[in-house]
Amino acid sequence: MTSSAPVEALAARDALQRLRAEVAKAVIGQDAVVGGVVIALLCSGHVLLEGVPGVAKTLLVRALAAALDVDTKRVQFTPDLMPGDVTGSLVYDARTAAFNFRPGPIFTNLLLGDEINRTPPKTQAALLEAMEERTVSTDGETRRLPEPFIVVATQNPIEYEGTYPLPEAQLDRFLLKLTVPLPHREEELGVLKAHHHGFDPRDLKAAGVGPVAGTADLAAGREAARRVAVAEPVLEYIVDLCRATRMSPALELGASPRGTTALLAVAKARAWLSGREYVLPDDVKAFAIPTLRHRVRLRPEAELDGVSTDSVLRTVLGAVPAPR
Repeated sequence: MTSSAPVEALAARDALQRLRAEVAKAVIGQDAVVGGVVIALLCSGHVLLEGVPGVAKTLLVRALAAALDVDTKRVQFTPDLMPGDVTGSLVYDARTAAFNFRPGPIFTNLLLGDEINRTPPKTQAALLEAMEERTVSTDGETRRLPEPFIVVATQNPIEYEGTYPLPEAQLDRFLLKLTVPLPHREEELGVLKAHHHGFDPRDLKAAGVGPVAGTADLAAGREAARRVAVAEPVLEYIVDLCRATRMSPALELGASPRGTTALLAVAKARAWLSGREYVLPDDVKAFAIPTLRHRVRLRPEAELDGVSTDSVLRTVLGAVPAPR
């Protein structure tokens, strides 16, 4: 590590912390969700946002891209969307009598997949390689995606009509599943006042949203977060939490080892962003549910009893003792 690296890391932390305030200029009352997406960016992880229509999921991602000054593209997932519409395809060029690859919208830094659960599994699966390997394979050739590359997908709750539940293999590729709640009364009043005074969600520049961080800050933050220290008892705590989900009588599928490593990465990123060079059990607790809720599956009888995944995970958190 060079002597300037600590200074770069501190500057990166300050810049990434400013993202929340910048996004809040356009999105009112979703600070916790924005914080979760920033944590995912630090971990090079993808995010699944779930919430009813109209809670600013799309606006949040657009504002974040503007504040981070990265390229972003949006895909509206529909029942008739084909895999090639996302990844790109070969197009015949009459002038050269050859087929040329035309990149799809996935070739970007921040891909917004809007309503991902409204497209069939075949198209959903087109994202699997890109999310895991950061590459796209077409016509026998593998093409690398830009760096950074993050997928932020939105979905409406599964019980709504016309949706296709995401398979476990794809859900596991998302680092976090964040629920976007309806705003509180005062927050909704703030949204209404902003629109009354001329706020246009399609014009983020007019709302004052501009770059406050960049890819260099993100790279420095990722490197610094990776170096955060984790004591042996905290590592054991993470393992015990994930193993406890596998033994829960309410769950037929517990968290896999991928969930264990994901929770470690998220805890380290939260610790660094909070100004610490070591992980506390509270870092693990704070993001245990967003990291694990999409990696476990309820037993049918638990669903019939009205039990939720989050309530089971809260029970697990309460039952596994945290290290002092």
